[in-house]
Amino acid sequence: MQNILKLSLLVSTIAIASCGGDAKNEEALKAPNTAIDTKNIDSTIKPVDDFYQFVNGNWMKNNPIPESESRWGSFNELMEKNLAKLKAILEDAAGDKSAQAGSNRQKIGDFYFVANDSVKLNLDGISPLKAELAAIDNIKTTEDLIKEVAHLHTIGVGAMFGGYIGQDPKISTEIITQLGQGGISLPDRDYYTNTDERTLGLQAAYKKHVANMFMLLGDKSDIAEKNAKIVYAIETNLAKASMTKIDMRNPEKMYNKKTLAELADLTPNFKWSIYFDAVEIKNISNVIVGQPDFFKTLNAQIKSVSINDWKAYLRWGLVDQMASKLSDNVVNEHFDFYGKTLLGIPVQKPRWKRAFEATDAALGDALGQIFVEKHFTQASKDKVAEMVKNLIAAYRVRIASRDWMSEETKKAANLKLDKIMLKLGYPDKWKDYSSLDIKRDSYAENFMRANTYSFKQMVNKLGKPVDRTEWGMTPPTINAYYNPSLNEIVFPAGIMQPIFFNPDADDAVNYGCMGAVIGHELTHGFDDEGAQFDSDGNLKNWWTESDKANFKKKTDMLVMQFNNYIAIDSVHVRGELTLGENIADLGGVTISYYAFKKSLEGKPAPEKIDGFTAEQRFFMSWAQGWRGNMRPEFLKNLVQTNPHSPGNFRGNGPLSNMQEFYDAFGVKEGDKMYRPKAERAEIW
Repeated sequence: MQNILKLSLLVSTIAIASCGGDAKNEEALKAPNTAIDTKNIDSTIKPVDDFYQFVNGNWMKNNPIPESESRWGSFNELMEKNLAKLKAILEDAAGDKSAQAGSNRQKIGDFYFVANDSVKLNLDGISPLKAELAAIDNIKTTEDLIKEVAHLHTIGVGAMFGGYIGQDPKISTEIITQLGQGGISLPDRDYYTNTDERTLGLQAAYKKHVANMFMLLGDKSDIAEKNAKIVYAIETNLAKASMTKIDMRNPEKMYNKKTLAELADLTPNFKWSIYFDAVEIKNISNVIVGQPDFFKTLNAQIKSVSINDWKAYLRWGLVDQMASKLSDNVVNEHFDFYGKTLLGIPVQKPRWKRAFEATDAALGDALGQIFVEKHFTQASKDKVAEMVKNLIAAYRVRIASRDWMSEETKKAANLKLDKIMLKLGYPDKWKDYSSLDIKRDSYAENFMRANTYSFKQMVNKLGKPVDRTEWGMTPPTINAYYNPSLNEIVFPAGIMQPIFFNPDADDAVNYGCMGAVIGHELTHGFDDEGAQFDSDGNLKNWWTESDKANFKKKTDMLVMQFNNYIAIDSVHVRGELTLGENIADLGGVTISYYAFKKSLEGKPAPEKIDGFTAEQRFFMSWAQGWRGNMRPEFLKNLVQTNPHSPGNFRGNGPLSNMQEFYDAFGVKEGDKMYRPKAERAEIW
């Protein structure tokens, strides 16, 4: 089960780039005048024609994508620096034979050790799944099937559908069970429904991969191929009934509250009382159903698909989810499809990096607590807090200047700013892992136990007050997010460090990137999704009808702008899918620019550095933040499935709407960065 509405600066695979310089020269970062490395500039490109390429062109030429990566940017360089610190923590814990049993140190050490133990993993093969496979094989009735789906959900296998227990979007003080579409293994419904050449090729490769995995489970080739067809047929029907990613950006469409009786009427073939009992969800009277049409289709399949076919589907779901925790033959087959074929990555990451990612996912607070003790600086936290204060002040000025908003709506917008909660660095309250048992017996079993722990923690929220201290990211994460239901912006410790954020750099650089990151998250509260939530986190309209119409006219301009960008070959950016992030980017860099200008009041005018004015360096820092190279396969998948635009369009797109950028670099009509005033989107 997973949260279905959280607006981040980026996603785990498309992470933000750093903004303060080059990781290869950490010492130079301490000097403000090296925070933008002019060696990365491609002087053959005019900044008024392609600003992103001008700022980053030489860096892109000199930084090819490593074999184990789908993309490479300055974020990745920062992450490499971070990984060295985290690896040292984990290896020290894994080698500590005196660690107290049951302590966080013992748990992260044992989890990481077993994840790295290739000898044991290869000796064990698929044996860690034998008990789970036997349970699936023992299914005889629909009741057994529902119980097994419930169990699989508790150990992290998303069979049939998904869901989440969290805040009611319209009553943000209450916790409610939410059900949503799921049960497919390709990245999106469109991978099952599209008929273009690329998609057809991926479908064929996927079916072959599923058959190969069944053979690794012990099926003969003909049985494996038959089971693969069964799996693909079930998943295709689920995919066809699923909402598109664009439709899912409308939280009102996703809010369908039903009583348990209404839920039973919707899916009479799926006995929810059996499911809820099995996962220990008790004493509930209502649920939110994200996609009723999906559940109607699932209901029909419960009856039309045979028990034996469902067993094949569940076996596949189990091995697909657990593959990366098993022996090399299973790991390699899994990577061959999801890594090589789908994303174009030639080789896997080193085992220790994969082990770190799994440890962080399972025991993020335990690892994060040690990380912040060793590596998080109060100076960075204080500086970011100061920047947040300045950004919010700048936002108020911008709201006041909006001629398309009424005073009534402006008042509500300012109230929302008043109530935004800021979380910096790490949680005030760390997770208690005392009920989670981690051993050196099996990587897969540790993974399942960790998922069971997380599932129980989620279920335990029912009937209790909303925990406003909870975090949705671990402290070492280099990312940030806005949560509309809590009306909060969250910045983990990982993002508040050089080279991403450099306390020693000049303000132009820090506001151009970190300030814009803050502004980005603030603007998520006022993008086309976030603006549907009020100051208390409720899905509730606080706009006048005319203001809402004016807002849509302006955001439609961004949709058109990004629809016209060609990412690769004939593949266009999807303006509707990326709208929220594009609004946040434009708002973020705009608000940060004015916060930066306000920070200069009463100070001498900044001198040029390396021949660039402070205003120019601000925009260069912004564009530098998105530098990166991407594999073609990865880029195509990103455009199809991801709400974030590719980095070059994030670097250039917002700036082409800003007169402030035109003034800084002398952009004029005829330049490629120029957009006629009537076509410029000025929102926040």
